[in-house]
Amino acid sequence: MSVIMATATSLAVGSIRSRRSTSGVTRFKMAVRSSSISVAVAPMLTKLQQDCATPLPVLRSVADSMSADMRAGLAVDGGSDLKMILSYVDSLPTGDEKGLFYALDLGGTNFRVLKVQLGGKDERVISTESEQLSIPQELMSATSEELFDFIASVLENFAQKGGNFNLPPGRKGEIGFTFSFPVKQTSIDSGILIKWTKGFAVSGTAGKDVVACLNEAMDRKGIDMRVSALVNDAVATLAGARYWDDDVMVAVILGTGTNACYVERMDAIPKLQGDFSPSRRTIVNLEWGAFRKGLPLTVFDRDMDAASINPGEQIFEKTISGMYLGEIARRALMYMAEEGSLFGKSVPEKLSLPFVLRTPDLSAMQQDTTDDLQTVGSVLYDVAGVESDLNSRKIVLEVCNTFVKRAGRLAGAGIVGILQKIEEDTKGAIFGKRTVVAMDGGLYERYSQYRRYLKEAVAELIVPETSRNIVIEHSKDGSGIGAALLAATNSKYERNL
Repeated sequence: MSVIMATATSLAVGSIRSRRSTSGVTRFKMAVRSSSISVAVAPMLTKLQQDCATPLPVLRSVADSMSADMRAGLAVDGGSDLKMILSYVDSLPTGDEKGLFYALDLGGTNFRVLKVQLGGKDERVISTESEQLSIPQELMSATSEELFDFIASVLENFAQKGGNFNLPPGRKGEIGFTFSFPVKQTSIDSGILIKWTKGFAVSGTAGKDVVACLNEAMDRKGIDMRVSALVNDAVATLAGARYWDDDVMVAVILGTGTNACYVERMDAIPKLQGDFSPSRRTIVNLEWGAFRKGLPLTVFDRDMDAASINPGEQIFEKTISGMYLGEIARRALMYMAEEGSLFGKSVPEKLSLPFVLRTPDLSAMQQDTTDDLQTVGSVLYDVAGVESDLNSRKIVLEVCNTFVKRAGRLAGAGIVGILQKIEEDTKGAIFGKRTVVAMDGGLYERYSQYRRYLKEAVAELIVPETSRNIVIEHSKDGSGIGAALLAATNSKYERNL
């Protein structure tokens, strides 16, 4: 990215002076700025760190509240902030599944389509092919028909590319549809959208069956396929991870948005009506982004929430997920720039743009190990037009770390709340044996500090002799494979094809 500064007649003391190296990489020459800046900002930073603090009592309270809300949500619909949605996934993949199956994964700002060739216990996953696209910004606030037509078009183009494996003649393609928004599931292959989250505001979908919306779009395109399993990304991740490891009991997504699910005994779900499945177990989807009790929030969280498309909702998600961490940090830095002259006398105009600072930018800055924090300076300038010195860069890192530490530790407390609830119902089911929590999502995968804080919180909350039994494991691409596996598990055809 080019840095154009030649038109400036002068630069303030303490700014980054840039020049091009022969390799084309922007280099920064740092001038010295008065330390009065850090003196002015120091109390603001201290207050921020105090407001975001997550000592053990706070973590314990969050874990206990998560467990209590889970019970209340299982007792009756609307019993708590957690919807505790029944997934209708009553049987998990066994390894016997064979054949070619598709998966669609709409989890946030990205959309994926996959096809998976399964070979039974001997060969397991023989082949996977996939394609990923970003959802165009305009479709995030378009009509339902426009969004689902886009999804169907991507599927059609992908299916027409062929490949090494094809469906037998006369057989319809079967799809596992990962739809990672709050849905009231009505069967394994149908569900009513409760509301959009993660920045989506598509009109005409809420209150409708999202599988019917996709089927109608496929009909308009002449695509001869059917959805045999509707799941969210957490449920698909659990299924995908369980395919390889029978000890998986919980799955958590930490990406653009966040969610969690777990394997529950059917007799522990008071609101469950009807006959129990032979397994007597099912996967329950928490929709834990809506959790809100006991969270340490700042004025920046509250202002961001008030300006969001869903004020007062998804507070846990807005505190711990990838869509919002960069924006919360931007708001704090903007305040420090305006009130504490963090970046000098003038406030960079670009820094005032909502969501200009993204969570990947925070991660990039926190990976900086150079003496002069050159990467931090580059990110600030390239992304937000901010000129910085070493002092202000260090403060920027402290702000980033404060919000990421809070987020990771709160996510860890949420995980312990789930484990706690299962253990309370069935002693020894969790802490008495090896138990795996499958993790997926770009935030967890790519932000090493976030991962570390999450794991530290889990270790703090669980006594050492039992914490060794809890394995937090990254399940790479679990939601895509898992959706295809659940399509196979719920196929209308014989499995051994």
